[in-house]
Amino acid sequence: MKFIDEALITVQSGNGGSGCVSFRREKFIPRGGPDGGDGGKGGDITFITSSARRTLQQFRNKKHFKAKNGTPGQGANRTGKSGESLVIEIPPGTIITNVETGELIKDFTADGERLVLASGGRGGQGNARFKSATNRTPRFAQPGEPGQAFELKLELKFLADVGLVGLPNAGKSTLIAAISAARPKIGSYPFTTLTPSLGVVHTDWGEPFVVADIPGLIEGAHAGTGLGIQFLRHIERTRVLVHLIDAGDIDPADPLAAFKTINKELTLYNEALGKRPQIVVLNKIDLPDTAAAIEKFRFACNDREVLTISAREGIGLQELNSKILLYLDTDKT
Repeated sequence: MKFIDEALITVQSGNGGSGCVSFRREKFIPRGGPDGGDGGKGGDITFITSSARRTLQQFRNKKHFKAKNGTPGQGANRTGKSGESLVIEIPPGTIITNVETGELIKDFTADGERLVLASGGRGGQGNARFKSATNRTPRFAQPGEPGQAFELKLELKFLADVGLVGLPNAGKSTLIAAISAARPKIGSYPFTTLTPSLGVVHTDWGEPFVVADIPGLIEGAHAGTGLGIQFLRHIERTRVLVHLIDAGDIDPADPLAAFKTINKELTLYNEALGKRPQIVVLNKIDLPDTAAAIEKFRFACNDREVLTISAREGIGLQELNSKILLYLDTDKT
């Protein structure tokens, strides 16, 4: 299952300006020749990928995009001004399809990719261009060429920016329900979540980001145990992992047991995935008698930063969102 954010938009490049019909009018030159200038070129429509964009939210309310037209040519062989081009930023991972033909135009996979999708119309030639030995006073000029117009379908095919990982019942579904509009099924038994739940998290201080609540891992997942590879295949496409641990289930004799289990499975499946940036979060701090276990966990982690939250009570969620945004804004891979 992939997260697919879709938008239907229309784009139109600018029309070329018309050429000018003009003749020189100067003192003592009663029969001045043609001096009509060319029209300006219409503006292009260009798409460019930017890692600063993580969703297609910008197309929710704005559906029509048009570049500026070129201006007409003028006398004295003055060329019209070219129309201003329009650059549209999209997130990497966006696929653009021509709605009318079904043609795949481009699959943007990397940051900084650029495509001129609709070229502006060429400006028309002024009458000065048509002067010849047999036609010394041409009284016509070309109109500008029209721009190109397309109806486009944009699809963003990424699972998520952020993957929530952890053992079953760590509270991932409760967390995604608390920070987004997603409403996954929540229960206190293993594998309540059978498919990833996706939510868009909005904050007051950054671009929205997509977070995925993935089915819980268990030991042996890399070999297909439980939901196994079905789960691991999904999180390969995330950029940051939030490693959620049930503070009420920490083993005092081995505080890092759950943490080590998950990281072992990530590494065995894909070494690069095991090195993916992680934000370690202890959940359910509202439960009684968790303070001592939290301290043991922090001590065992040495200098690693550990956040504490209660997804159910809404404690620490703003700090967590801030930390996620910090990772996303500094990681441009």
